[in-house]
Amino acid sequence: MRSLFRTKPLDALLGDTERPEQRLKRTLGPVHLTFLGIGAIVGAGIFSLVGTAAAGDGSHLGAGPALIVSFVLVAIACGFAALCYAEFAAMVPVAGSAYTYAYATLGQLVAWIIGWDLILEYAVGNIAVAISWSEYFQTLCRGFHFEWPVWLGVDYRTAFASAHQLAEASAQNQDLSALGDSVLRAARATQEAPHLGVLPIIFNLPAVLIVALITWILVRGIRESARFNSTMVLLKLAIVLFFVGVGAFHVQPANWRPFAPNGFAGVSSAAGVIFFAYIGFDAVSTAAEETRAPQRNLPIGMIASLLACTFIYIVVAVVLTGMLPSSQFAGAADPLAKAFSQRGMTWTATVISLGAVFATTSVLLVFQLGQPRILFSMGRDGLLPGWAARVHPKFRTPHISTILTGVFVAGMSATMSINEAADVCSIGTLFAFVLVAAGILVLRRTDPQRPRPFRAPLVPWVPLGAIVSCGYLMVNLPKEAWQRFVGWLVVGSIIYFAYSRRHARRWETARTEPAGTNPEK
Repeated sequence: MRSLFRTKPLDALLGDTERPEQRLKRTLGPVHLTFLGIGAIVGAGIFSLVGTAAAGDGSHLGAGPALIVSFVLVAIACGFAALCYAEFAAMVPVAGSAYTYAYATLGQLVAWIIGWDLILEYAVGNIAVAISWSEYFQTLCRGFHFEWPVWLGVDYRTAFASAHQLAEASAQNQDLSALGDSVLRAARATQEAPHLGVLPIIFNLPAVLIVALITWILVRGIRESARFNSTMVLLKLAIVLFFVGVGAFHVQPANWRPFAPNGFAGVSSAAGVIFFAYIGFDAVSTAAEETRAPQRNLPIGMIASLLACTFIYIVVAVVLTGMLPSSQFAGAADPLAKAFSQRGMTWTATVISLGAVFATTSVLLVFQLGQPRILFSMGRDGLLPGWAARVHPKFRTPHISTILTGVFVAGMSATMSINEAADVCSIGTLFAFVLVAAGILVLRRTDPQRPRPFRAPLVPWVPLGAIVSCGYLMVNLPKEAWQRFVGWLVVGSIIYFAYSRRHARRWETARTEPAGTNPEK
């Protein structure tokens, strides 16, 4: 039992970053990191899931115009977590994010659980983002009068679920237009798809292609990836500003009444949905080993990106819910574009779709950057096979982990629906936030003398606030998300006891030593 909770000394964590064969290139500064954070945060959540959060669906109550309250609640929860992440990132500037912090404070078993859990945040989260990218790409194509083959732009289950909805509505002589364009289009896939024997060929090709492109960029190097991300961030912020500026002239205050049609239950349920829109600030910490002066720059990047995105989200929510009644966003995969297209402003919807393509591209890049670096850290510790920790001799990137992550994300994005991926991603991330906050409480007690370039304020209240608020958001997620989460952890536990525990590296001491770190490393 003692080995299950063996911690990795902080000095050993820092020493691993200096091993020549596994050393990553330090090139990122505070602006790069802030843009990485904004690149990861502003994406599928605000461009896609905000419609579900406002209108609701079969699994969630809608918040209506009170969506802005949901954004504030989630920002508070993420703010607590961000302060905890910032303390750890400055103290332990090592790739691996919450996995690394858990290994230093809570032990090997908890570290494995959180490392396995982070796959839900980064890899599964990227599946949802790739699906969203595909939706907006197809909308953009239609804006230029090109119809992408519907059977190559949707997943199998969504196509058949939409066909079933259409059949039921037709049998009951309902108005088919009420189903929404996305449902009607997806239903066509079952009719137009070629067949392999009796099996229709239906998969999301644009999602596969964009993941392949992002994977190639990431293998080429961190500097090239950061420059590409910064370009995408500037373009998508320009589009968001365009939406707010033009949309403000079409706001009708009557659409803000009733403000909270489902009361606080709707606000809470929507908070669980749009939490996905905030995921990403913690991705900055995965680039710790590629950051200059990480003790100063990592906290700046995480906190600055979170504050900037909270302001953006609230302004967008105010304009969006003022342009149309919230109920009209039900089932809309592209709510910002729909707000304009419903008013006949098709050209404006095309511009919004272009911005969404830029936005989700940058999210894909940052999440796809984060996942291989977590696998890299786990491989370096022996919890995964040695290939996970290999670094390309020329590009100095964890190329094998990056390619395998790309294959997984591309394959799953071709067949999963966005809501399935988003709910599982949210619960995995919230669980990681809870464990990081708990780690701050543990390390403040077990190693109070360790140098802390950044200290989370008001401890223990800030970590406790993160634990309580994130736990509350977890409770409000659908039952299906919990079932998939528990099943994922069961599979991870089997792998841990069958392989990882026996192959994990050993250190001479299982407790951390308070002195001797070089803060510039």
